[in-house]
Amino acid sequence: MILRSAPASPFGRKVKIAASLTGAMSSLSVVDADTMDDADSIRRENPLGKIPALILDDGTTLYDSRVIVDYLDHLSGGMLIPKDAPARFLALTRQALCDGMTDAALLIVYETRFRDESERSARWVAHQEGKIARGLAALEASAPVGTIDIGHIAAACALGYFDLRLGGTWRDSHPALVAWLDAFAAKIPAFEKTRFRQS
Repeated sequence: MILRSAPASPFGRKVKIAASLTGAMSSLSVVDADTMDDADSIRRENPLGKIPALILDDGTTLYDSRVIVDYLDHLSGGMLIPKDAPARFLALTRQALCDGMTDAALLIVYETRFRDESERSARWVAHQEGKIARGLAALEASAPVGTIDIGHIAAACALGYFDLRLGGTWRDSHPALVAWLDAFAAKIPAFEKTRFRQS
């Protein structure tokens, strides 16, 4: 299988950690994709031109990260997505929350990366920051506990992305989450292994 991603992608990181925990990493070849390059084959592999995308051995392509993780979990017999309620829906809802926060952070990054300063919208950025702030408050009040599932992984990848792209400003006001992320990183070596370091 071929995973099209990019080193800094938080959603690609989520898939890589899931692949590591399910034992699928040894079956993956990770191939970088440039979503801004018209000639990159990612636009044929995923018509949306987004990453991550997983190309199966028969040529079928799966996207986005939630579908890919579900597939890897299916192959493993169900290690990361609990089978029974209420644990299943708690994990999936937490994944949705953390993916939404990550999407909001990406939109903030894109606002500065792709718009001239005169075209940027402070109101739009504040709207996205509100999503992140509310999500962080929810996680601070109820951080993931128990057996590692996709909700834990999504939370760790969101917080890691906030460190990378938003300067880690979340840390000062969320001590419980800081401690939680430190414990997650100590328990899951793939988190550190997949960390993107800016040169």
